[in-house]
Amino acid sequence: MAETLQTIRSRKSVRKYEDRPVPRDLLEKLISTGMAAPSAKDVRPWSFIGITERGTMARLSEGLKYGKMLPAAGGAIVVCGTPREPKPGVTKDLWIQDCSAATQNILLAAEDEGLGAVWVCVHPIEAHIKHVREVLGIPSDTVPLCVISIGYPAGEASPKDKYEPEKIHWERW
Repeated sequence: MAETLQTIRSRKSVRKYEDRPVPRDLLEKLISTGMAAPSAKDVRPWSFIGITERGTMARLSEGLKYGKMLPAAGGAIVVCGTPREPKPGVTKDLWIQDCSAATQNILLAAEDEGLGAVWVCVHPIEAHIKHVREVLGIPSDTVPLCVISIGYPAGEASPKDKYEPEKIHWERW
């Protein structure tokens, strides 16, 4: 199987990490893969916040229902979007798709680097958005989409087989 397909099929959500930091240059490498994602009209509405300080990750976890693993993570990346119309008549909500594609690239790159990662939802939950904005000083015109918890996996995690042929339709529904 091609390496890309193997990485995609091997990706899993990892929530338990060894007690060791993820180096800043490795987080930057992951962020650069996020920036390689497709973007509607090449607007690239994303911004990223790399986090290496455990205290910051702990503060983030306090207001994120599904972010309780953050204090033990070796690092984190917050993916943010700035909603704007890519051209007149085109919805400004395309930032969500663009930033989701960037997030998936980061998750796959983390898997490829031997790291474990999990996408922690922020948007569209208003309380989560407010909390992450306050902790990280994110401006009001920018929306945090998610926090990606990243670290060196502790123990074994296995990918789920999510193939469901009954959800495939050919030519029409």
